[in-house]
Parts: sequence; C-alpha cells; structure tokens
Amino acid sequence: QVQLVESGGGLVQAGGSLRVSCAASGSIFSINVMGWYRQAPGKQRESVALISSSGNTNYADSVKGRFTISRDNAKNTVYLQMNSLKPEDTAVYYCYARVVIVDTHFERTYWGQGTQVTVSS
Repeated sequence: QVQLVESGGGLVQAGGSLRVSCAASGSIFSINVMGWYRQAPGKQRESVALISSSGNTNYADSVKGRFTISRDNAKNTVYLQMNSLKPEDTAVYYCYARVVIVDTHFERTYWGQGTQVTVSS
C-alpha cells in the first residue's frame, strides 16, 4: 500500500557530508511522522532523527549539531543532511514513516529497504 524509497547513501571520509532522501508513495492520506533509524553491525536499530508533520524534530544525542532532518510534505519526502561524519556513524540507514492510510484512516508504520552509509577514518 505504501512504499518508502531511499537514496543518497554511500562512502565518505570522516569529516565529510552526505544527504539521504526518502520518498513515500502509495495510499497515503497523510504522514504524521517521518524519520531515520540506523543499524550498525552487531548493534540494535536506533532512532537517529524524527520530524512531525508540523516540523517538530527529535535527534539522538550522538548526532545533535551534526545532522539536520527536514521534510517536504507536498512531496512526502524526508531528508537527512549529515555533516561532520564520524566512523561511528557507519550503518544501514532506514527510512521510517507513520502513515495514515487513505482507505481506513488508520495509522501504520512503514520502513524503507535501507541505504548503506560508510564513513572511513
């Protein structure tokens, strides 16, 4: 019913920048929350940054001041600008969205397929 398609991951040196994007499509009435989680090898998936439909944001302490989340509600797209990247930011980054479905008006959670971000030292 809803698809999340990520783009923009890759390999960057420590101190560099990357921007990842995620576009949602399908049976969308509205999207309450969009954001990014990440999972490093051998670790649990963790929240990185979230943004509400009104623009309220929440960041993990480890990325505050370095990452910026934004969204374009008209395009159902969320962005994560990552600056001053560190090797410990290396992970698979997953897009996350809490979507109100057209047919039922129920809220469901969706995940993207993940995009690899690798930061070399």
